[in-house]
Amino acid sequence: MERSGDTVIFIGEYHHCLDEKNRLIIPSPFRQILHNDQGGSVITKGLDRALFVYPFPEWQSLTQKLKSMASNRADVRAFLRIFFSGAHRVNPDGQGRITIPIPLKQYAGIDTKVVAIGAFNKIEVWDERLWTDYYQQKRGEYEQVAEQLLDLEL
Repeated sequence: MERSGDTVIFIGEYHHCLDEKNRLIIPSPFRQILHNDQGGSVITKGLDRALFVYPFPEWQSLTQKLKSMASNRADVRAFLRIFFSGAHRVNPDGQGRITIPIPLKQYAGIDTKVVAIGAFNKIEVWDERLWTDYYQQKRGEYEQVAEQLLDLEL
């Protein structure tokens, strides 16, 4: 986790195993921002079968943006229902673990081995096998997309 002004930026890839109570050890670089006195965090269904973990201030900012979406559209209503119905507030315990609710574990296809990745303003939690497959499929597109981005000096 790094800070850029007031913006939190999560970076890195960390491999862990869930324990018998579906608890995930939050990687130590990520724990600081998710600590209880920071308001905790929210875990919900993400995209590509990943789970998204937002620090609570980032979650509040996101919900304000989503509030402005046109809820008279069926696709928007469906997205909002699924996104918010899967959301759970979580706080790391004294050992830096969060519990992944069973419905979210099932949604993400998580068995026991997981990968937590920094994804800019959030943490993504993936089943290790699904992450490996996704990474293998998408890494070829990485350079193509990077070349298309304007004004980005990598």
